Amino acid sequence: MASHYVIMYTATAGANGPLLGTDEEDIVLLQFLVWDAVCRKTVTEQQYIVRPPTEDINENVLGEQCREDFRLTEDQVKNGQPLENVIDSFDAILSKIAESNTSRVAMVTDGQLHLRQVLHPKALSRNFTLPDYYNSFYDLRKEFKSFYHSEDMASVPDMLSFLAMEEDSAEELATRTVRDMGRILSRMIADGHRFVLPESIMIRLEPGICSRTEEVDSGCVVRARGLPWQSSDQDIAKFFRGLNIAKGGVALCLSPQGRRNGEALIRFISPEHRDMALKRHKHHIGNRYIEVYKATGEDFINVAGGNNNEAQTFLSRGGQVIIRMRGLPYDCTPKQVVEFFESGENGCQILDNEDGVLFVRKPDGRATGDAFVLFGSEEDSTKALAKHREIIGSRYIELFRSTTAEVQQVLNRSMDPRTYEQQQPLIAQLPQVPLLPQQIITSGTRKDCIRLRGLPFEAQVEHILEFLGELAKSIVYQGVHMVYNAQGQPSGEAFIQMDSEHSAYLASQQRHHRYMVFGKKQRYIEVFQCSGEDMNMVLTGGLPAQRPIVSPGGTVLAPPFGAFPLGPAPPVLNAVGAVTPRLPAYPGMAYPTMFYWPYPSPPVSPSSPYYGSPPHMATPATPPHHTIITQECLSIQANGDAPRHNGEAVATI
Repeated sequence: MASHYVIMYTATAGANGPLLGTDEEDIVLLQFLVWDAVCRKTVTEQQYIVRPPTEDINENVLGEQCREDFRLTEDQVKNGQPLENVIDSFDAILSKIAESNTSRVAMVTDGQLHLRQVLHPKALSRNFTLPDYYNSFYDLRKEFKSFYHSEDMASVPDMLSFLAMEEDSAEELATRTVRDMGRILSRMIADGHRFVLPESIMIRLEPGICSRTEEVDSGCVVRARGLPWQSSDQDIAKFFRGLNIAKGGVALCLSPQGRRNGEALIRFISPEHRDMALKRHKHHIGNRYIEVYKATGEDFINVAGGNNNEAQTFLSRGGQVIIRMRGLPYDCTPKQVVEFFESGENGCQILDNEDGVLFVRKPDGRATGDAFVLFGSEEDSTKALAKHREIIGSRYIELFRSTTAEVQQVLNRSMDPRTYEQQQPLIAQLPQVPLLPQQIITSGTRKDCIRLRGLPFEAQVEHILEFLGELAKSIVYQGVHMVYNAQGQPSGEAFIQMDSEHSAYLASQQRHHRYMVFGKKQRYIEVFQCSGEDMNMVLTGGLPAQRPIVSPGGTVLAPPFGAFPLGPAPPVLNAVGAVTPRLPAYPGMAYPTMFYWPYPSPPVSPSSPYYGSPPHMATPATPPHHTIITQECLSIQANGDAPRHNGEAVATI
């Protein structure tokens, strides 16, 4: 039994309560109460105001609800301590109270979110390590329900009401909450409850093997999209820091060509952890936001499950790290691989020597040029990866950190004869894509555009103009391009054409990571300088923009001068009456046609599709503003899989 219980409460600048941690906002307040289990009394209370790392680039840090609940001001927060200093300061106080024996200290929180969704992810992002006693805790709500056999308790006031106890008189929420939790804790111990089974927080992903016959609960699996292609299983586990992933529970998805496609399936130890993982939808790894969706146990088995005896034997050796080698000579031997890693200044030892090398072969036994290698420690793996692009024979070797699931996938595919069947050329799969005339979307390499990411879905053009402030005066006519998805809904992105590269540079420097206030919400917006060519590359999913030749009046020229590379020129519509931007699928067409309507969008819907005949776009006589929505923009990866921008449309305002 613990000698001291540390009751902890965190508050962020944004959402708190049941939404704590969902918006990636920084911690602004930490409240601690230390309760002595021997003397059965409160020893100390400590409150720390935390200075967020973004305070130097944001005028307003705190949300309105945060100011009201915790009685904080902007000046207090900006004069607070960095998070790592707060943790060190309290650790010094706690060590003195516990007489340097913090192993008998137990953390207590109101629910799971304070440690799992806030403190552990923030400590990782600030690159410092929490003391060990933060890696386990008691959830007061669960302990209360288990002891009193009550219904689920949603808050501290609910527990007080059940025990017929009054709330503390403190006006500030954090102080009132930890004091009430201390009284509840004291009452439970007095009534005979023993805190014996704390919840743990896993810091590292543990390796494990998944077989084809294993049953996986669909309530424990998520799919993550938009991952950097070089991400390892440990990198993905860090994204979900605070949540417990099952052994070998990260499965990187591969394309038909065996390359990583930016997706992964993650298996958690319980549905509760899966539900918390879903709340990290659109959180970030670096500058990339990661999408998180529900997945099924069958999805996970299809990717991570294996029935290859050779792979099972290899993985059962218990290596801590797996390295994938690519580009090996076809006649390479295990001895050469061992010598490759042992040679030079960065020499390291493969686990079990030659038995720790697994070559990937085709069904007929021929080599593929790939192999997997086991290492016994992180130190050896670091040295091994330093040999990336070194030589065996006359070939340079690529090295990547791998996973048990990737070993299973690669071995399963290598032994499947269908893997080596003749593939249809990708270009034959591309549908015909009508393109906007050149006078609508800019092109070229001049970086006179900016890209906005993270916009609220409700944001309109006027909100963007307000966000840019004085810089909005530098936007060219018809220069705001809102990006929509296949359902006609905003995607949270926009491209803006400025009147010069200098204006675009100033906008990217002065407005990057600033907040856009939308009602009671506030979202920080990413602003990047880019070119018209960059814009078109994003909207077409990375394919080079191949535009028809357009005459000065805007007419698409007939072949051979305006030939389309993927087939006959698609129809371009005349201006039509007021219609809504719906994108129905028309028979015989790969993508819906283009609609035009005056700004703002009208309240009526089209009764039937409109098909235009002349190959040019008419414009209204004197439109002050207008909106054009194109068909869905093509976005297909080299492996045929569609990334997250697939099915987007662009609107020009």
